[in-house]
Amino acid sequence: MNALQFLVDHGASVLFWVVFVEQVGLPIPAIPLLVAAGALVGAGKMSLATALLIPVAASLPPDLAWYYLGRVKGGKVLGFLCRMSLEPDSCVRSTENLFLQHGSRALLMAKFVPGFSTVAPPLAGIVGMGAVSFLVYDTAGALVWAGLSAGVGALFSNQLEQLAQLFDQAGGLLLAVASAGLAGFIGYRFYHRQKFLRDLRMAKISVEELKQRMDAGHPITIVDVRHPFALELDPERIPGALHFTLEEIEHRHHEIPRDREIVLYCSCPNEVSSARTAFLLKKKGVHRVRPLEGGLDAWRERKFPLERRSGVAGL
Repeated sequence: MNALQFLVDHGASVLFWVVFVEQVGLPIPAIPLLVAAGALVGAGKMSLATALLIPVAASLPPDLAWYYLGRVKGGKVLGFLCRMSLEPDSCVRSTENLFLQHGSRALLMAKFVPGFSTVAPPLAGIVGMGAVSFLVYDTAGALVWAGLSAGVGALFSNQLEQLAQLFDQAGGLLLAVASAGLAGFIGYRFYHRQKFLRDLRMAKISVEELKQRMDAGHPITIVDVRHPFALELDPERIPGALHFTLEEIEHRHHEIPRDREIVLYCSCPNEVSSARTAFLLKKKGVHRVRPLEGGLDAWRERKFPLERRSGVAGL
């Protein structure tokens, strides 16, 4: 049985489970299959309703589950999902940027953005988006995602059918090459990720040591490097902390004193934003700089004092 015939016979079932697994969080791209479904629609071998409604039906259960977990567990769910990514710090930052810029409408484009598709539902729950609003936007986003992908497939159905025939003729060789390429890409990204973390690894300061130094009156400047959206979600900070984003270092680094130790904290996986900022500050001549191990979460877990930032609007 060739690949095209397999999709004709089992396309609906395969489409459902691939979309479902992707929305659960596994790195299995569903868009190629959505495009293939569109090609079958264009060839008259699958109904348009199947190509549109199956992806929606498959994505809603995991999306609702992640939304509920976001409502109940808060930011811990987001951190867990982003740690599953090969680029967890980018996952967190891109997620925050999209929701900061577009709010609920971000769900309409979420499934087109790698990594954001799974992270968006729990983030909607974290920010307190209503269940009905979430269901409406998430369903609309799934329809747009399935519709545009299927539309591309239908538009190029003849070419895709020829590609499927070529795949059948090439047999296992083409599959082996594609598998090797995918494995190589994932391996490269993982290696690059580990090398990056090794390059940024530096002496951190524990929350206990920071608290002791603050109590003893040592001259320390604490800098909160969380994204503005993270501040909206959690406006509490370590007492006296300044706020700089990673993107602001280039034009605000002169505001950070050079005559004392600088402690940076964030709420991201592996303190990567703090480490990145420390790396940039050292390039700007600020050498006595250390990330806070465990970030704000570790400080809060020890029940050390916090203060609420003024001028932060609630969601």
